[in-house]
Amino acid sequence: MAEQDKITENRDTDLPVDEQPTILETPESKSIVFQETEMLSKLEEMSQIDEIPVGGVTNIEPDVIGAIAGHAAQTVPGVASLGTASLRRSISERLGSAERWSRGVEVELGRKEAIIDINLRLVYGYSVPSTVIAVRNQVADSLYRYAGLVAKEINIRVVGIDFPRKMPGRVE
Repeated sequence: MAEQDKITENRDTDLPVDEQPTILETPESKSIVFQETEMLSKLEEMSQIDEIPVGGVTNIEPDVIGAIAGHAAQTVPGVASLGTASLRRSISERLGSAERWSRGVEVELGRKEAIIDINLRLVYGYSVPSTVIAVRNQVADSLYRYAGLVAKEINIRVVGIDFPRKMPGRVE
């Protein structure tokens, strides 16, 4: 702003002092009026707030919960794979389909709880009861940690056993 420009405040209105219009007088005798009545009070209000609550509704799709449960189940030692294999599924998974993590997992979803059905193939040599307990614990922990859901039921169906190519103590 040039030095000859002069700013004056108009006190002829009934507005509070901080909301009075500002008049900018220029050398050409033109006056530009700036009146900010809306945002000044908002800025003052915002400066006094330490925390602003933000609300909304979060919906998590059953496929996402299935992917969380499937990934958690596959991290347990003794789990070979989820579900049953098919050629179409194998090709789509290799092409980047998200079904890989949720294959073999079915989800019934409520607001705070979920019922999970998991079809597993286990590795030969691992205890079925111990592996199933570990899968239930891992899935329940992951659902609570990542989605805030309580696993009401985790039903596991063992659909097969994978035998390793080289078995210990086997003569070839």
